[in-house]
Amino acid sequence: MPVQIGARRDSGFDDPLGMLQDCHRRIEHFLKVLGTVADRARGRALDTEESSAVDAALHYFRLGGARHTADEEESLSPRRRGRSDSPHETVGSLHQEHEQADSLHADLDRLFTAWMVTGALGKDQQEQLDSAMTQLEQLYSSHIELEEKIVFPAAARLLTREELSLIGEEFRLRRA
Repeated sequence: MPVQIGARRDSGFDDPLGMLQDCHRRIEHFLKVLGTVADRARGRALDTEESSAVDAALHYFRLGGARHTADEEESLSPRRRGRSDSPHETVGSLHQEHEQADSLHADLDRLFTAWMVTGALGKDQQEQLDSAMTQLEQLYSSHIELEEKIVFPAAARLLTREELSLIGEEFRLRRA
């Protein structure tokens, strides 16, 4: 994403919970990009600017989105299991939502790529795209709210500085 003068800096590896929230802002941004392009270009080929925006969003979700899920699934969730404020069903529910999001992202990737390559989507493809966009927007809305209002504050209370430091180091290694 472009740098904005006066914008708040992203969190660093010393603040892994902040990094996860920053990633949520990027997820929301790139999801909005995809939705805007899908609405604006409906029924026609994508122009160069739209294709570039879609390509950037798809790239983010392939790379950054995958890292984000790994950060939560492999670093945060295992440390939350068994803690009094972290019911197992919440962890399981978030895992299922990650799997659902991955599937929807694969659908969007396939459909937007077809749109860019062929210059058009058929009626069935357009309906699939609309459905996947709607489902993903709804999923992320509730998923992000749950994490930011319940999961991350609980993690901040329950995890030690040492655990948070280890999580941050795992995030760093995932990006090395």
